[in-house]
Amino acid sequence: MDVTTACYRHPQQEAAVSCQRCERPICTKCMVQASVGFQCPECTSSRPQKVINSRTLFRGHNEVVVGKIIIGINVAVFVVMVLLSGNPNGASGPVYENGALFGPLVAAGDWWRIFSSAFLHAGVLHLGMNMLLLWFLAQEMEPVLGKMRFAIMYVTALIGGSLGVLIISPVSPTVGASGAVFGLMGGLIVLQLRAHQNPWKSGIGGLVLINLLLTFAIPGISIGGHVGGLLAGAAAGAVLHPVSWPQQGAALRSTVVVGFAFTLGAFALLAASYFSTRPLF
Repeated sequence: MDVTTACYRHPQQEAAVSCQRCERPICTKCMVQASVGFQCPECTSSRPQKVINSRTLFRGHNEVVVGKIIIGINVAVFVVMVLLSGNPNGASGPVYENGALFGPLVAAGDWWRIFSSAFLHAGVLHLGMNMLLLWFLAQEMEPVLGKMRFAIMYVTALIGGSLGVLIISPVSPTVGASGAVFGLMGGLIVLQLRAHQNPWKSGIGGLVLINLLLTFAIPGISIGGHVGGLLAGAAAGAVLHPVSWPQQGAALRSTVVVGFAFTLGAFALLAASYFSTRPLF
């Protein structure tokens, strides 16, 4: 027999969801949208949620630490690339040559390229677009996931993007953080779906669709990196717990995602060895 749960504030109304913080059932009148999921009016009043929009995009967020560190590393590496290469685009010189993702060199033992390539960029525009989107997503996701889980998702997506590159285009030198950024978008979509939110209404669904269309429409964009990162980030989002959700098994979930990241890394090394001599295209 089906049991109908009533809203704790309006007993005559059927509950639509549970508050993501206190888990009390709430009806549509009491649902207050947060970054991921919905909260009841009392939880919203006790700790107002920061809503990220075009007016707050460039304001600092004191809960974003990992995101700022990642952006800082990317910017610093790009400056070093430019200084050492003398090329304003940075796509040359010792940093690029020793850090770009290139299947044959990964197969030869340069395993670090799976990671280092995500911190290199081919030009100011390339860097700026990735960092702007990363900043926006970090404001949305790091306060929701917490610093450690946000970092785990980012690294998992990064490795997934490198795996995609080594499968689809292993002999094309590839750089950029876009695989990891796509992974954050994929993770956010899954988290919103788990919280019974509509990604199309929040805007993230349309953002992913537009970026996927551009990925396949514009030559020179890494299809493997974007799709691989998107899928890896979505998988991580399906397992990780936001900090405001009940924390039973949260440590185990994080450990599972870390293990998943290591598995992706192992497959990336295998893909480099196999597809570098047998490219798909």
